[in-house]
Amino acid sequence: MAEAMRRRGNGRPDDRRSADQLFDRELDHLPPEARWREWMNRVEATIFAASEPVTREVLARVVGKSCNIDLLIDDIREELRGRPYDLVAVAGGWKHLTRPAYADAIRAAIGGRGKTADLAQSEVLVLMCIGYFQPITRAELSSFFGKEISRDLIGHLRGAGLIASGPRSPTAGAPYTYVTTKEFLLEFGLDTLRDLPDFEALEDAGLLSKEKLLAGDIMPDFAEAVEVEADE
Repeated sequence: MAEAMRRRGNGRPDDRRSADQLFDRELDHLPPEARWREWMNRVEATIFAASEPVTREVLARVVGKSCNIDLLIDDIREELRGRPYDLVAVAGGWKHLTRPAYADAIRAAIGGRGKTADLAQSEVLVLMCIGYFQPITRAELSSFFGKEISRDLIGHLRGAGLIASGPRSPTAGAPYTYVTTKEFLLEFGLDTLRDLPDFEALEDAGLLSKEKLLAGDIMPDFAEAVEVEADE
């Protein structure tokens, strides 16, 4: 029995490879229009069925070599105009997401507001700093805000999966740095960190000041909020 199970186990990768080789990606027997439509259906079905954003490499497994995935995605999105959901580039892949205009209806029907609803104002500001200045240490964050950033605050962001440990800092003691995660991108609907609002543009719009941030004066109530959380 053990030998049979071993042979069967060894055969599974070969079985998968055989099935993969039999899968027709090119669809050369179809006219161009029908071929494109089938590729569109395959890509949309794959993204719809996945729980995580689907990467370009994954989508390439279901379409022909000549298929331009970006153009295919554009055509799918065009067909979704007017629908309450869209195909969005997020966290290095594509995912179906409902449109923001329907957020209130969704909350009224099934509740839930996402991880950001569970974050205190001070935690959101610390998360924002990590997003813009990563990799960054807890001491550097504390110096930004002029108040000690508690381990509990960092722990809450880690527990939410929004940040993770980064490389060791080259400063004395080689403390850990913190960086944002794929979950951070998903939560805020970003494809990459390059999609964060331009810092200089935020400054020009008067929405954010690097000088105030570094001086710990980004928000009047922030110091008190951090102090209360640290005491707790």
